[in-house]
Amino acid sequence: MDISEAKKKSNKQLGETVCKALAARGFRAQYADDGEAACERVLEMIADGASVGIPGTVTVRELGLPERLEEKGCRISEHWLPGMTPEERRAAMIGELSADWFLTSANALAMDGTIVNVDGTGNRTAGMSWGPGKVIYIIGVNKITPDVHSALKRARNVATPPNALRLARRTPCAVTGRCSDCDSEDRLCRIVMLLERAPIGRECHVIIVGEELGY
Repeated sequence: MDISEAKKKSNKQLGETVCKALAARGFRAQYADDGEAACERVLEMIADGASVGIPGTVTVRELGLPERLEEKGCRISEHWLPGMTPEERRAAMIGELSADWFLTSANALAMDGTIVNVDGTGNRTAGMSWGPGKVIYIIGVNKITPDVHSALKRARNVATPPNALRLARRTPCAVTGRCSDCDSEDRLCRIVMLLERAPIGRECHVIIVGEELGY
């Protein structure tokens, strides 16, 4: 078995192991070999014309899903669009929360099936924990960690520094590349959420992808 094939098989074994842990916690979990396969699953699940909320997620945009969903006639709410006024951005956040589907990723995923996220404004974590619609998480294998403690460390030290740079936030981690548990006014790590089970009454799907995606 060559190097690439061994890595592909290892990623699949890891992903399928975590899918079992997620299923035991009430999530509808499945494994996809790559980003394109994950996109196809999402496009199958979301019906033409459905409303879709897409919060701040690099993974979903890396895969080009907003454009592909628009091609299906879906109504997309996203507050990332350039040139939006504060009022337009707030309205988009509310639209994300109230959509038929909430399409997102995660900062980290522990081997036991706990989904870990940190947030600044809380709109993303709010949509994950409550909303009238269904949720889909697309999570690359690079975000899987051995336990919750290491998942929290990943969220702060791996996911947050590039997000701070992307958002032009003047935080210590944007300079050093590591979390210092700062008191900066621009601090992004303000809300920490551990999803230990799928929320009551909420249909939550998780697609684990056998390649690196997002931060």
